[in-house]
Amino acid sequence: MKTLDTFDWVSIGLYFLILIGIVIWVVRKKQANTEDYFLAGRNVGWFVVGASIFASNIGSEHVVGLAGAGAGNKLPMLIYEIQAWVVLLLGWVFLPFYARSGVFTMPEFLEKRFDARSRWILSVFSIIAYVLTKISVTIYAGGVVVSALLGIDFWTGAIATVLLTGLYTVLGGMRAVVYTETLQAIILVVGAGALTLIGIQHVGGWASMTETVTPSYLNMWRSASDPDFPWPALFITSTIVGVWYWCTDQYIVQRTLTARNIKEGRRGTIFGALLKLLPVFLFLIPGVIALTLKMRGELEYDTPDQAFPVLMSNLLPSGLRGLVAAGLLAALMSSLASVFNSVSTLFTVDIYKKLKPNTPEKKLVKTGQIATVIVVIIGIIWIPIMANISGVLYEYLQKVQSYIAPPITAVFLLGIFHKRINAQGAYITLIVGFIVAAFRIVLELVKGSLNVNGVLFKLGDMNFLTFGAWFFLFCIALTIVVSLLSKAPQEEKVLNLTFGTISEEEKINNKNSYNWVDIAVSILVVIIVIGVMLFFNGK
Repeated sequence: MKTLDTFDWVSIGLYFLILIGIVIWVVRKKQANTEDYFLAGRNVGWFVVGASIFASNIGSEHVVGLAGAGAGNKLPMLIYEIQAWVVLLLGWVFLPFYARSGVFTMPEFLEKRFDARSRWILSVFSIIAYVLTKISVTIYAGGVVVSALLGIDFWTGAIATVLLTGLYTVLGGMRAVVYTETLQAIILVVGAGALTLIGIQHVGGWASMTETVTPSYLNMWRSASDPDFPWPALFITSTIVGVWYWCTDQYIVQRTLTARNIKEGRRGTIFGALLKLLPVFLFLIPGVIALTLKMRGELEYDTPDQAFPVLMSNLLPSGLRGLVAAGLLAALMSSLASVFNSVSTLFTVDIYKKLKPNTPEKKLVKTGQIATVIVVIIGIIWIPIMANISGVLYEYLQKVQSYIAPPITAVFLLGIFHKRINAQGAYITLIVGFIVAAFRIVLELVKGSLNVNGVLFKLGDMNFLTFGAWFFLFCIALTIVVSLLSKAPQEEKVLNLTFGTISEEEKINNKNSYNWVDIAVSILVVIIVIGVMLFFNGK
C-alpha cells in the first residue's frame, strides 16, 4: 500500500477544518431543550434531511463491508443496497403517522399506538441492537480503514475516531450531526465516485473486468437451493430487514423527524432514496475491481474487507487519495455520530424521562451525553466477540439484523395497517422476538460444540436468510392470534394512527403535502431499482 503524502494530508486537514467550523457554529447556537438537542429544533429542510439519511446509512461498514462483499463472492448482498424503494415507504407510508403523533422516538410511537410496555421493550431492544450492529461494526470498520490509511495499529485507529466523533456529537447534538453529515455525504460521493471511474478505466473497462471475474460472478440471483443465498429467502428477508431499518428504526427515522413539516420530510426521503442508488457503484463495484486486479496479480490484500482501502491507496493520485481518505473518515464519523445521537435520544426520552418525568430540560440533555459515552465503551468491548460470528463484515451485519428485524417489522406494519392489533399482541411479539433473536445468536456462536444431528444445531446452522423469513411469518401469526384472543384497542389508541382511522382533515392535510413531482421522482427510483436487479443477472 502507498502511504499518504503531503497533498493527501492537506486534503484531510481541510476537511477537518471545515468540520470543526460547522461544529463551532452549532455549539454557539442555543440547545437548552431536548427538541433542539435531539431533533435540531424540528426545522431542517429536505436537502439536509436526505443527505443526512444517506450519510447515516453509508458508514464505514458499507465502504469496507460492501466492497468486501464485492471482492469476496457475496454479490447477492447487493440486494440490501438497492432498497431505495423501501426508503420511499418511509416517506409515503410511515412518516405521516409519526409526524401526526408528534413523537421524538419510535418507542414513543408504540406507546401512543399500544401501551407503555411496548415502549419499554423497544427502547431496550433498540439500544442492544445498536451495540450488536451499528456501534461495534462501525468501530471495527473504522479501525480497519484508519489503520490501513495511516499505518497505525487497529485499536489506536478505532478508539481515536470514536473519541473525536463522540466529542462533537456530545457537544453539538442533532444539529451538529445533520449538518456535518451533509458535508460528509458530498465528500464521500465525490471521492468514491472518482475511485470507481478510475478503477474501471484501470482494468480496461466493464467488459474486461467481467471477462476476468466471469459473468456468473456478477449474478445476484442464485438458485432457490443455494446454501448461502437462496433467492426467495434473500428477497423476503432483505425486505423485512429493510422495512425495519428504513421505516421503524430510530437511527434513520430521527432524520425525517427533524424536518419542519411532512412535505419537507417526505421530500427528504425521496432525495435520500435517489442517493441510496449510488452505493452499488461507489462501493460494491470497487470491490469487484480490486478482485479483478488481484486475480491479475496487480494488487495484494489479505481479506476482502481490506479491498477498498488497498485499492484506493494504490490507484488514486496524490491529493485525490487524501480526499477519499477524508471521505472514508467522514463515513465512519457520520455513522458513529448518528448512532451516538440516536442512543442518547432513546435512553433519555424513553427510559430516563419515563423514570424521572420532572427532570429539567438541561439535565435531560446532560443525561443523553453521559449515555452516549457508556454505550460507546460497551460497543468497543463487543468487537472481539463480533469477529467470531462472520468472516465478512457486511455479512455479519445482515445476519444479526435478520434476527432483530422480524418482530419489530411485524408489530409496526400490523399496527399501522390494522386497527384490531392491540397492545397485548405487540407486547408478546416483541418479548418472544427478543428471546428468539438472542437464542439464535447464542446458537450460532456455540454450534460447533452441539450434536450435528440435534434440533439445536439445525436451528443454529439454518441459513440466516431462511431463518429470518420463517421468523417473520411466526411473528406476524403471533401478533394476530394474541390480538384476536384479547380485547380490541380503545378508540384513542388508533385514531389517526392506522390507515382505517385517519380523519378527513388529516387525509386532506396529507394530500396537500405532495405534488406530481414527488410522485414522478418516486416512480423513477422504483424503475431504476428494477433495472439494477435485472442488470446483475450473470449474463
